[in-house]
Amino acid sequence: MALPSSLIVIGTSAGGMSALIQLVAQLPATLPAAVLVVQHLAPNSTGELLVERLAAHTTLHCQLAVDQMPLQAGHLYLAPPDRHLLTREDRLLVTKGPHENNYRPAADTLFRSAAVAFDSHVIGVVLTGLLYDGTAGLDFVKRCGGTAVVQDPTEAEFASMPESALRHVAVDYVVPLSQMGALLRELVGAGTATAHQRLHVPHDLQIEAAIAERVMGATEQVNEIGHQVPLTCPGCGGNLWEVNEGNVLRFRCHTGHAYTAEALLESSQHEMEETLWVALRMMEERKNLLTTMASHNGYWSTRQQERIKEIKQHINRLREFLLSSNANADQR
Repeated sequence: MALPSSLIVIGTSAGGMSALIQLVAQLPATLPAAVLVVQHLAPNSTGELLVERLAAHTTLHCQLAVDQMPLQAGHLYLAPPDRHLLTREDRLLVTKGPHENNYRPAADTLFRSAAVAFDSHVIGVVLTGLLYDGTAGLDFVKRCGGTAVVQDPTEAEFASMPESALRHVAVDYVVPLSQMGALLRELVGAGTATAHQRLHVPHDLQIEAAIAERVMGATEQVNEIGHQVPLTCPGCGGNLWEVNEGNVLRFRCHTGHAYTAEALLESSQHEMEETLWVALRMMEERKNLLTTMASHNGYWSTRQQERIKEIKQHINRLREFLLSSNANADQR
């Protein structure tokens, strides 16, 4: 069994299938690195079909990651649906820990774990995808001395993930998929010569990696790496801490959920919309009740008609706001 001298960690989402196929076709079975992949999948899906499709286009040995599976050079490991993929020394860890950036598996979780375990011998790669997963992960890789690679967003099927990474991280290479394989082979070859040079891993990243491995954190641990802020975790309703270190603004709760600022903003938007839809339903029910009351003759009929008119105005305004918000979200 050949232990890898380096790790190539890849994060992708929408459009990732075709991008991964094009990339792994350029990587040989003799690659002295292990390739670990997070592709956002539906929780109830199976990763086996994706593994089979990747295996049909590369000589790398492709498999779905299994907990405690040994890391081997020339192998590609895909994170299972609804599970985080981590590394510890020469082994894989597969856990059902808290979501990060509303994802499980999350690229950020994998990238951080790999950076802590392999420091400068990690190459982080962000491919096509929506939203922000992988941005903080590339920052983790860079802080541990590793290399950050991003697919050229102008050719990405969905440019959000590459563009987010470029906005927040000092990326080392921005390349089209057609050139990425050669670049990764070159970087892995250069890393082999310095495989025994270990660098200092920031203490805060060690703590965050430990939290992810143990599935649940503790207030004492989060206090070490951040300061509490007046915000609520969308995942569990607990308090949030703003993480003190790194170049990407991030937040954590003591149960293990983690968010970039953009992901937290996205979550709060969804929560607000859900609350407003509930309010709209309650207003509609109140209007129906008032209409029933107004159907009876007498003094109350005139008064209920006035209240019905007022609540209809509120309903129309709220409905217009919700529809305009959804239209704006679709444009993004």
